[in-house]
Amino acid sequence: MDNPQTPVAQHPDADLLCAASRALGLHMSDEQIHRLIAYVDCLEKWNRAYNLTAVRDRSTMLQRHIIESLAIAPHVTGCRIADVGTGAGLPGIPLAIAAPDREYVLLDSNSKKTRFLSEVKRLLGLSNIKVETTRVETWHPEPPVDAVITRAFADLPTTLKRIDHVLGDHGVLFAMKTESASEELTALPEGIQHTATQQIVVPGRQWGFQLLTFNRLSGALP
Repeated sequence: MDNPQTPVAQHPDADLLCAASRALGLHMSDEQIHRLIAYVDCLEKWNRAYNLTAVRDRSTMLQRHIIESLAIAPHVTGCRIADVGTGAGLPGIPLAIAAPDREYVLLDSNSKKTRFLSEVKRLLGLSNIKVETTRVETWHPEPPVDAVITRAFADLPTTLKRIDHVLGDHGVLFAMKTESASEELTALPEGIQHTATQQIVVPGRQWGFQLLTFNRLSGALP
């Protein structure tokens, strides 16, 4: 990171992030907490000019963006993971900070947002993320990724059709859903299996969300 670090114990956001990480079963170092705080600093600064997120209040950013993203970390699997429609880097950047041994590819078609993500990568020294300015339909990773994560993307049948070509055999989709997706589950494409629905509890909030998991079976679609 380029800027001198304020000791974690002295930063007003540190207690919240440390407590939330512990509640989620994550073992976060001081350096990781610093990076999360620095990411929120960047998000606040760039949001004034680029409208990266409708959330303006810092405490709400921490709860709705950072801690909510971290809440799925214990459930995510795979070594190479794509965050499709990442926007301002959510949940990809918090997840990449929490798991530096995993590679995260952040995809978004909005060049203003991907410029922000590239600057965050540089400032925070995140060597385990790659930024792509593209739509997932035209992105052809080689090799295919192990998993895809979506948050506030399209409906499930549409999402699964759009991402099928980027997943390896037995690849996984993790879809964050704030409302019940039971109706969407009746129209899944051929070769896709719904394997789990996790009720995610977000520390400090009275409501959570669902994390739906889908497996792409070998040779799922032509």
